[in-house]
Amino acid sequence: MHKSRAKRMLTMTQGSLIKNIFIFALPLMLSNVLQVLFNMSDVAVVGKFSSDANALGAVGSTSTYVSLFTGLLIGFGTGVNAVIAQRIGAGDEDGTSRASHTAFIISVAFGLIVSVLAMGLARPVLTLMGTKPQFLDGALMYVYIYFTGATGTAIYNYGNGVFSADGDTRKPLIFLTIAGVTNILLNLFFVIVCNMSVDGVALASTISQWLSCALILISLAKTRRSYRLRLSLIKLDKRIAKRILLLGVPAGIQNAIFQIANLFIQAGINSFDSTVVEGNTAAVNADNIVFELMAAFYTACTSFIGQNYGAGKRDRILKSYLTALSYSFVFGLALGLVLYGCAGVFLSIFTDSPAVIEAGRQRLSVMCLSYAISAFMDCTIAAARGLNKTIVPTIMVILGSCVFRIFWVYVIFPIQGTTTFLYLLYPVSWAITAVAEIVYFIFAYRKSMRLLTAERTEEAPAPAN
Repeated sequence: MHKSRAKRMLTMTQGSLIKNIFIFALPLMLSNVLQVLFNMSDVAVVGKFSSDANALGAVGSTSTYVSLFTGLLIGFGTGVNAVIAQRIGAGDEDGTSRASHTAFIISVAFGLIVSVLAMGLARPVLTLMGTKPQFLDGALMYVYIYFTGATGTAIYNYGNGVFSADGDTRKPLIFLTIAGVTNILLNLFFVIVCNMSVDGVALASTISQWLSCALILISLAKTRRSYRLRLSLIKLDKRIAKRILLLGVPAGIQNAIFQIANLFIQAGINSFDSTVVEGNTAAVNADNIVFELMAAFYTACTSFIGQNYGAGKRDRILKSYLTALSYSFVFGLALGLVLYGCAGVFLSIFTDSPAVIEAGRQRLSVMCLSYAISAFMDCTIAAARGLNKTIVPTIMVILGSCVFRIFWVYVIFPIQGTTTFLYLLYPVSWAITAVAEIVYFIFAYRKSMRLLTAERTEEAPAPAN
């Protein structure tokens, strides 16, 4: 490896965890926020500049539905990240190469499947959610155009998972910056210059998704690391494919489960008037920003634990978890407080209507003071994933953040029937699920440490006679 390259790479298995986890997460935070800007800029541009009065509600009505399927793709990327981080930590260059090429094949197939499902289910699901008739046609148009870029998103998340596993979060940031700026410029061009509306912002997002895909593929083809992507080596390794799917699919399902529950929450929102729907649409953008910034530390948690577990550095595994958890909690608390104090200014980015801003403020008044609670749940799940544990945490998420939320929407929410009472289900479900996840992680961590001890005992040379 060239010296300049070595300086840019983080060593996850040695050095200060406090310093290295932050350095690792910083570019990833910016990268994650740029992904949010894809949809956020769509909402802002149609809300401010479109001549179609229903454009904001149409795009906003799709936010949960779009997140449902993009969550599957992001989850797959975390599976790639965990497998490759463990192979790099173990110094297995051949295994790293086979994992990279296998993951590429799966990402293409996964992206195509998600694209077909998202388009095919759009009308029945959006109708089931109670999407208002004046928003439905525009919402369907947005979904149909947006998801022509799903395979590009899948490939980008695969590449992002590969580079992040090696401690390189800089390249994905650069590529997504280029794509994000392109997305915003195309939004403005299509809506203001071409007088397009929902179709214009959807097309801009799709073009940007394929651009980020192309940039990351070029970089993977040029890298000199063991995960370099070469056409001659693209071959499916069934054993590695199974490992990636066992980690990635539950992670994707976990992300999707949150959104499935949110579909029912959106149905509750849709029971109010259009002002509340649009206010909620604007306020949800705050959630997306904060969660994606915090998610950078969850990726760091999985990567650092994965590499140290692969390298047998047992003393750094628990420290990696606690460090990442501390960072995500502090960032969630600080960002929530800032947004709480600047709620009016933030919401005015998306709408000029005082009534819509006030409706959005009602959501932020609950959410901004609750973000930090989610760190205990999400970071613990990420830590378990670094130890190859995903099935049980996913089941816990299904129960705590899906079944419970649906119960809240249909049983508890009607008791008062206010938006504030509806939004309270978020911090309550996070707290319940976090307790269960932490108890399970303690069990999984102790078991993994016993396995590492046993492996070292077996590898130790026998004493001389």
